[in-house]
Amino acid sequence: MNTYIAMFRGVNVSGQKKIAMDDLRGLCEALDLVNVRTYVQSGNVVFESEEQDASIIAKRIETQIQNAYGYIVPVIIRRPEELRRIIGSNPFLQERNEDPAWLHVTFLYETPSEAKLKELRNPSDNGDEFSIGEKEIFLYCPNGYGMSKLSNAFFERKLGMPTTTRNWRTVNALYQMVSER
Repeated sequence: MNTYIAMFRGVNVSGQKKIAMDDLRGLCEALDLVNVRTYVQSGNVVFESEEQDASIIAKRIETQIQNAYGYIVPVIIRRPEELRRIIGSNPFLQERNEDPAWLHVTFLYETPSEAKLKELRNPSDNGDEFSIGEKEIFLYCPNGYGMSKLSNAFFERKLGMPTTTRNWRTVNALYQMVSER
């Protein structure tokens, strides 16, 4: 069995795209995903599957949500070793030791082109910073993520793909969940 972490874009945020976590768990179980567990209401699911290709699982979940709820929810899936790499390589911790309360990770749907990455520029000078990883972007938002212009919409517009952001505490909690298995 392979262990996966699925992060759903825009679920239960500001009253939009509401999906109860029990329903989300049931939806995943109906797709033959096993040991399904959710974390907080914003659409984080840990599960196991025989499937080797995470993109196939993501498409199946996206289709299931669209059929059940009538709207599209991008699903970004990572493996435990990817979260371990992310946790161990955050430049805002490793190089500068910033307060984790101001750290976030924006997960990318796929690997962006070098051309698009080269075009990325910080839209403001309010102290927010980002650093590009492999299929993620590390964020430092000292005024809070809610005040940052480094939003999912900003990165989606610039990179031409869905993204979803999690705070540092959630990234670590999801890794802890998969580490306990």
